[in-house]
Amino acid sequence: MPAQDTDPRLLRSFVAVAEELHFTRAAARLFVAQQALSRDIRRLERELGRELFVRTTRQVSLTGDGERLLPLARRVLAAHAGLTAAFSGPEDRPLLVDLNTDGMTAARVLARARELAPECELMARFESGLTFAAGEVLAGRLDVSFGRAAGLSPAVLAGLGVQPVRYEPMAVLLPRDHPLAGHESVAMSDLAGETVYAGAGNTRTLEWTDLAALLFAEWDVVLAPPAPLAVGVAEFQRVMAKTGNPVLAVAGFPPLPETVLRPLVRPVPLSPLLMVWRKGADHPGLAALRAAVAELAATEGWMVRPSDSWLPGTDASLMRHRS
Repeated sequence: MPAQDTDPRLLRSFVAVAEELHFTRAAARLFVAQQALSRDIRRLERELGRELFVRTTRQVSLTGDGERLLPLARRVLAAHAGLTAAFSGPEDRPLLVDLNTDGMTAARVLARARELAPECELMARFESGLTFAAGEVLAGRLDVSFGRAAGLSPAVLAGLGVQPVRYEPMAVLLPRDHPLAGHESVAMSDLAGETVYAGAGNTRTLEWTDLAALLFAEWDVVLAPPAPLAVGVAEFQRVMAKTGNPVLAVAGFPPLPETVLRPLVRPVPLSPLLMVWRKGADHPGLAALRAAVAELAATEGWMVRPSDSWLPGTDASLMRHRS
């Protein structure tokens, strides 16, 4: 007989594996060890008396019972999150802030917000892309995220507050032995005919791949085919080393061994970074984040668009918007 009181943690583990179809990625998403995640899934299967996943050495897939459980588990977790939010004062819970990737602009905003509101607990998360994170924000599982909002559907955007953060100049990450690695900067025309990786195949970062496709189409750059989704810097470096392809990045991308980062010029392609949150959200930490964005943008010139720059019209329009 199925258990009458299933631990929400087990359901959360199940949903993560069901959505990722990969135990390593699901464990990274939940910030738990893969062994602990596997243990939770086995316990849930025992409690329900059903096998939820088919596991092979190459892939993970849902069984029929797993497919049936997934929408039910999502509804239970959404109700649980709503209950917690309804009976927690804004100051009583941490604000969950998705930085996408550590060590970049969003991390600087978070650091400054912590200085402005030391009494608030602002907790960092790393969901890697706004395509996925925006849904988590609307569902109440995240509070704030950063990224390119133009890639989101109108229905999703309608539920979000939006604040422009920065016109981030793009760059290209090159293997150290690449012919362009010796240049101080790389003109877009220099990339013509090159195959450049821009996250193709990662369903969490569709907005980034879409922006790259628009850019590459104008300068005859080839969008690299999907690569295995790599979790962590070491895995990303290993996967990219196999292909040898340059990687589209932004100017502040953290350095990787055996690579060089070069700014893109003539024109300067821009990555539009915005901060988003659920409309109607009320938390002192959110106010601190918005104040930090305004302060840093003013002092660092983040919202000054270079004269020789490239940006799609939809993105330019959103960067002029402020909720």
